[in-house]
Amino acid sequence: MFKKKQDVKKEQPKQKLFDRLKPKQKLTDKDKKIIKISFNILAIFCIILFCMAITPRSYQNDTFYTVKLGQLVRENGIDYKDHYSWHENLEYLYPHWLYDVATSIIYDLAGGFTGVYIATMLLSILLGITIYWANKKICKNDVVSFIITIGQMYLIKDYVAARAQLVTFILFALTIIFIEKFLEKPKWTCAIGLLIIPILIANFHSAVFPFYFVIFMPYVGEYLIRIILDLHLPHKIYQTYIKQSIKYNNNKLKKVEKDKAKYYQARLSIMNKKMEQSEEKFNKFIIKQKDRRKDPYKVSLERNDNTKWLILIMVIALFTGLLTPLRDMPYTYTWRIMKGNTAQSVSEHLPLTLIDNKPILISITGTIALLIFTKVKIRLRDLFFVAGLTLLTLITRRQASMLAIFGGFALARMATEIIDYYDKKGLKDLAIYMTTITGELLTITLILCLSYVQFKPKMSEVYVNDKSYPVKACEWIKENIDYKNMKIFNDYNYGSYMLFEDIPVFIDSRCDLYTPEFNGVYDSVDKKFKGQDIFSDFMNISTLSAYYETKFEEYDITHVITKPNSKLNMFISRDNNYKEIYKDDNFLIYERNVEENKEKEEKEG
Repeated sequence: MFKKKQDVKKEQPKQKLFDRLKPKQKLTDKDKKIIKISFNILAIFCIILFCMAITPRSYQNDTFYTVKLGQLVRENGIDYKDHYSWHENLEYLYPHWLYDVATSIIYDLAGGFTGVYIATMLLSILLGITIYWANKKICKNDVVSFIITIGQMYLIKDYVAARAQLVTFILFALTIIFIEKFLEKPKWTCAIGLLIIPILIANFHSAVFPFYFVIFMPYVGEYLIRIILDLHLPHKIYQTYIKQSIKYNNNKLKKVEKDKAKYYQARLSIMNKKMEQSEEKFNKFIIKQKDRRKDPYKVSLERNDNTKWLILIMVIALFTGLLTPLRDMPYTYTWRIMKGNTAQSVSEHLPLTLIDNKPILISITGTIALLIFTKVKIRLRDLFFVAGLTLLTLITRRQASMLAIFGGFALARMATEIIDYYDKKGLKDLAIYMTTITGELLTITLILCLSYVQFKPKMSEVYVNDKSYPVKACEWIKENIDYKNMKIFNDYNYGSYMLFEDIPVFIDSRCDLYTPEFNGVYDSVDKKFKGQDIFSDFMNISTLSAYYETKFEEYDITHVITKPNSKLNMFISRDNNYKEIYKDDNFLIYERNVEENKEKEEKEG
């Protein structure tokens, strides 16, 4: 009798990403503040774990001479002379003397290489936290800042080392924070910070002093382009032309006779009409321009009048390079190094092959894809950063670190914009979830896994790898040879360790010391530096581009240390003028006996 009612399924509204994580009650301002603080603590803790994991245990060659030079400066001051190669009259300007001094103090007072390792780890952590705060300042989103920071630290993990560059990375990230804060609201504290940083750079790592001003260029360039566009020069030029024409015709009209007045009256009528049309077109153009600037297609162009004060700070900062004992090094180092041949030979100065650096390739490809296939927009200053640093990275691979840092800042801004476009509240909900006990455990577990993957290969590392550096050979030299008076030929890569062991070297990784651009004098007639080109001689000997015996005779070489698989060893191992006096699994030492062999040949003859 009664019909059963059919069950009608109600359509459930589709949930957006992380909708299920939304709190049931509306959050108060106090709740939001607690969540923000909790997330920052979680993010910083995870960043600390990851930065500790990527810090290497084995030292690069530069670390050894850094400790030795720091000890020398503490004892004797900066005397602008080299004390560690056996070449005579080489001038050395100690381009990162302050970092050398600080590292040597840590080495002497805090447990040797263990202390240096801990200090490097702390600098790595400070860099990670500084990058995180810079990202927060730029993109205004904690979750994106955290994720991008982990990515940035992963990309620059090969540059995290006991070298002065680690300090300059921190100073560059601080520069971005101060600039962004200053553009929001000019404060004298930010201005002072932007003047102190270049002074520190000039003393910690004077070679990169010019790069400090490169950081300002995208901001200044964006501002100047916007000012030029706002001048509307084509319209003003056209308006000036019409006004001059009207003035000219008015003057003629006053002077000509009545029968010719009609011509100039007609001209005036035409010019006045053109003036009205020009004004009408210009007003329409201004309206369209405002609409385009509110919603640009891809590149947004902003005008911040605080930039003019930023330019003033930059101009003042140009003179801070004088506040160093290194003479003109902060201003001339880059120019000198570019004129020399070390840029074509030292690996970190060589061009980057993208296929050999897949993380950078993926990052660049992802950024381009984001711009092409989504509605995300990029600020002109960020475009300058990404495009300019990508070009520099392709020219010299050492700039990959700068691309990762500054390109990451631009990516953080774009990522936040695209996520806000598709799900504005999604990341806020994720941040809330990540501050719950479950979310915190999951986040920390994930970071621990990533950190373990990075740290696992380093577990078996030692501070000084005897496969890379002649540890046992140096001990033998000091026990069996009058090493203070010998002239040994050694390789570039392990010269710094020999120097660290107080053995005078032919060359070490202070490449600038061994080039005419730094140890010579500029000849204005020939337009080149004239001095000792030891670096070129080393390269020619090592690659057998020159006959080794000719160069050894020129330098009066007494001993040679080399690796068994080196090209040089293939020849001198068969040369009767060289006697093998030491051998281990990784290094060989030869004594050069040219004079003795000549005497034997004369007696036999």
